[in-house]
Amino acid sequence: MPSSIKNISIIYDAVNKENTFTAGDFISGRLILEVGKETKIDYLLIKAKGKAWALWTEHYGQVTVTHYDKEKFFTLENYVIQEQKGEGQEYQTLLTGSGETCSCVVVPGIHEYPFTFQIPQKNMPSSFKGSSGKIVYTLEAKLSRSMRAPSKAKAKFTFLSLAGPVHPNIPQLMEPQIGKKKEKMKVFTSGNVTMNIRTERMGYLQGEGLKVIAEIENNSSRSIVPKFCLYQKQSFFAQGRRVHTHNILKEAGEPVSVSTRQTVTKVLTIPHDVSPTILNCKVVHVEYRLKVYLNIPLSKDPEIKLPVVILPADFTFGKMVQTWPPS
Repeated sequence: MPSSIKNISIIYDAVNKENTFTAGDFISGRLILEVGKETKIDYLLIKAKGKAWALWTEHYGQVTVTHYDKEKFFTLENYVIQEQKGEGQEYQTLLTGSGETCSCVVVPGIHEYPFTFQIPQKNMPSSFKGSSGKIVYTLEAKLSRSMRAPSKAKAKFTFLSLAGPVHPNIPQLMEPQIGKKKEKMKVFTSGNVTMNIRTERMGYLQGEGLKVIAEIENNSSRSIVPKFCLYQKQSFFAQGRRVHTHNILKEAGEPVSVSTRQTVTKVLTIPHDVSPTILNCKVVHVEYRLKVYLNIPLSKDPEIKLPVVILPADFTFGKMVQTWPPS
């Protein structure tokens, strides 16, 4: 950074203990500028931005194909200091964000410039960082001077989507999810197994317990162990599709003996810091599945998958259902 500009940074104020923002919130703060000597400024600009992108490469022999796409949600600008040209003059005065005039020369020292933005009342996805894409919300500052490279600063803030829809079938969030499967054993195991899996609903809050009821009938020749897995599925879209999955939770139930029928109940506590479900973004999707499978030695494990929608801890089910479909 040039010696005359010693530092430029952005500080913003939290509106809650989680330091998150949602649609309609005001985000306020200060742009800090430290100047080592008298400096003429063309303009000092701060922006609030929301955007997403997907990016990955694929290799086909010696050919490398890059996949890239982006989606912009909003850009808000505030000229904290802006050059104003008078008639017959190249440079006259600068304006602060409050509309007051000041000298175009900034004197040595530390200067603070307050700013406030209102995040648009739009259906935008929550912040997310994935394996092949991101959803980011930032505050960005740019200081421009004649014949000099601009000085820049950036600060990220976390956005949570509390106003949906995050899912195309909102009323179904409260409906029980059911899966059934009967499978005949082969090769090293004889007989069959049957499992009925049920959850209380599709939608759950961060930090909430996901109760799973598994009715298992073991008519095979081996003892079986029910296992429960909550996993995340990330999908990225850019002239193609890339999918990445990883397990969030994995637990095992009690063994079910041969020729018995047993009901196994398991509660999986969804982590507080797991990302909410994201379906309202063109280039990045985040989904969850509950997988229940039976671990059978020397045999293919039968499995059932049920959809799970994870919502921010402050999400209100009643409000969302009442406002769907949107007007």
